Amino acid sequence: MMSWKKSSIYWTKQNRNYCTEDTVLRQKVNKLPILFMFCWLMASNNIFSQQDTLRLPVDSVLTPEKPKKKSILSPHKASFYSAILPGLGQAYNRKYWKIPILYAGIGAMGYAISFNAKYYRGYKAAYRDFIIKDPNNKSYLEFLPTTWTEEDLENQQNATWFESALGNKKDYYRRYRDLSFIGMALIYVLNLVDASVDAHLSSFDISDDLSIKIDPVIVDPYQSRYSGAGLKLSFNF
Repeated sequence: MMSWKKSSIYWTKQNRNYCTEDTVLRQKVNKLPILFMFCWLMASNNIFSQQDTLRLPVDSVLTPEKPKKKSILSPHKASFYSAILPGLGQAYNRKYWKIPILYAGIGAMGYAISFNAKYYRGYKAAYRDFIIKDPNNKSYLEFLPTTWTEEDLENQQNATWFESALGNKKDYYRRYRDLSFIGMALIYVLNLVDASVDAHLSSFDISDDLSIKIDPVIVDPYQSRYSGAGLKLSFNF
């Protein structure tokens, strides 16, 4: 009886040791795929890097690239040139396609100023002559409605309406003449700002060298008895 108990106790201890060894073995086996993936990625990364390093001297020998001298544009010069003559700063920055657009805007604003100033002067003189009632100055007659004559102005109601219409037209063209001057000034300022900004941006490195790099990493265990492996994506631009 004692021998049977001893044998059973021995078998139980042996079984527990076997279970413990089996658990440890399974944990080690479970880590093998992760370690294999990590080693494979490290090896492949080293191979690619060796190929790149071997290729660089060959390329440099076969097709040597001469360093390109990039002229640095001065924003102060560009602004100064545009202040002297609109479009000259754009020519300094070698943005020639902007010059026709700039002068198209200047021409449109110049035409608007001339058109509105012409009618403002005409309505202003007509309004003044109609108020004064000078028989030698009747410039207001050219602004009469097509169906009216000078005799129609003898009617007080028609005269009051015509005087109000002349005043409104005078104010209308004066307002748009002033807005046209403001538009011309804005185009001039925009010409300076555009030349300065273009000169500033000319020194920026805007290249298409955008690459991605994949590297294996070891994840440090944090409050856990297990560690792991992962991948790290790096963007270079």
